[in-house]
Amino acid sequence: MLQTNRKHLTWLLAAMLTLSNIVFSPAVMAGRYNDIDSEPTGGTMLADTVLVRPFMLVSTVVGVATFIVTLPFSALGGNVGEAGNTLVMEPARYTFVRPLGEL
Repeated sequence: MLQTNRKHLTWLLAAMLTLSNIVFSPAVMAGRYNDIDSEPTGGTMLADTVLVRPFMLVSTVVGVATFIVTLPFSALGGNVGEAGNTLVMEPARYTFVRPLGEL
């Protein structure tokens, strides 16, 4: 009986420690990497140049095409400006206006 209780307590403690790692690790890491005052590193700038900017350029082109296709429906709904901002302007700003390395 005592051995069974000890085994259950061990499993419970292990589960609680695992859950606490899962729950609290992202919060710690987010606080560590989202420092507003830090300058972007060379690796961040390289990743931005090679991976993020080309992907966002494609996203901007797809957004423009989607905006053109959905323009009649947006005009009927009265939200052309909102659709243009969401589909075209936000990806374009993120691609062309944002400083290099600021993800």
